[in-house]
Amino acid sequence: MLFPTPALTSDDHRVLEAIDHMRDALRHQVRNSPAKWTDGLRKFLTADAVAASNSIEGFKVATVDVEDLMEGENEVEVSEENREETLAYQRMMTYIQTLHDVEDFTYNKGLLNSLHWMLQGHRHSARRPAGQWRSGPVYVTDARDPGIAAYTAPDAGLVPALMSELVDWLNTDDGSHPLVRAAMAHLHLVSIHPWADGNGRMSRSLQTLMIAREGVLAPEFSSIESWLGRPGNTWEYYRELNDRGTHYTPRQDVSSWVRFSLTAYHQQAQTVQGRLTRSGRVWTALAGFAEETGLDERTVTALHDVAMAGRVRRSRYQHAEALSVQQAQRDLRDLTTTLILQPVGRTRARYYVAGPRFPPHAIDIAHTPMTLTQPYRT
Repeated sequence: MLFPTPALTSDDHRVLEAIDHMRDALRHQVRNSPAKWTDGLRKFLTADAVAASNSIEGFKVATVDVEDLMEGENEVEVSEENREETLAYQRMMTYIQTLHDVEDFTYNKGLLNSLHWMLQGHRHSARRPAGQWRSGPVYVTDARDPGIAAYTAPDAGLVPALMSELVDWLNTDDGSHPLVRAAMAHLHLVSIHPWADGNGRMSRSLQTLMIAREGVLAPEFSSIESWLGRPGNTWEYYRELNDRGTHYTPRQDVSSWVRFSLTAYHQQAQTVQGRLTRSGRVWTALAGFAEETGLDERTVTALHDVAMAGRVRRSRYQHAEALSVQQAQRDLRDLTTTLILQPVGRTRARYYVAGPRFPPHAIDIAHTPMTLTQPYRT
């Protein structure tokens, strides 16, 4: 048995309507923005989702480092374990993003186990098999005391039947709003805990896939994993899951979970829209600076990365502008000579940060914090 989808309150409907409006507006804003702005934002949002979801499981890699790893950079100062977890999750997320418009798409056990292999295949062992249901018990330990089981998942013998029921539910439209269904899918999967490891990230990824399949926004703009990965939100996330009880108890009201999820959708939409607007303002400021100082227009891409992310690497700039290694090196050398950028590190590990002549107003725009509204507070 799965959790019943709760009836929505008038407040839920109001918040859901506001989310739909924001996402529709964001879709139009993305379509009408220059490709260079939105391409950079897509990469950032993917990296931020990977960094955030992994951080919930204890794998701490900064978003800017995830971006570098996604670009194929080898000289990134992260542990080998964090590197493997980051790249595995990024590969799985990339595949999920390609599924958003597949015409004959269906959910099935094979798909879910294949996604799990992408995520956990590098950790496969007889004790913790990847890509197949667990054969023994699994526990979620208390964050404050690993000797206490905060949650005990259903018996392994029940997993195949529960996953069959979940797959059937995923392939059946029950009339609920797609965002509510995605939230419920997350709760169903994380509560069944069908694998020995990786259940949290798989559940968040399933939610992302379902939102992407809705078709309103590109997958990169759809995930709430970044929101869940913020420290305060992560604790609220744990609290919501803990409120479901210490054992699998599907006969209960999960209205608070839906409310929590709608808050996440609403605030993540605010965040993405705010970053897109801020990114555009920074780009405009830097384009004006480049014109005033006689810089080649393409260098704005490198300057924009420095303003928004704090640094740029040669390979990232090279790929973004489709340059040769020599062209990218020459541009960055010229920006360094004029003190607009300054290098950090040597040879292959080198990256560039703002120099004394970097336009401060662009950094001020990039660093201006935004205010998020609480959707349930009218």
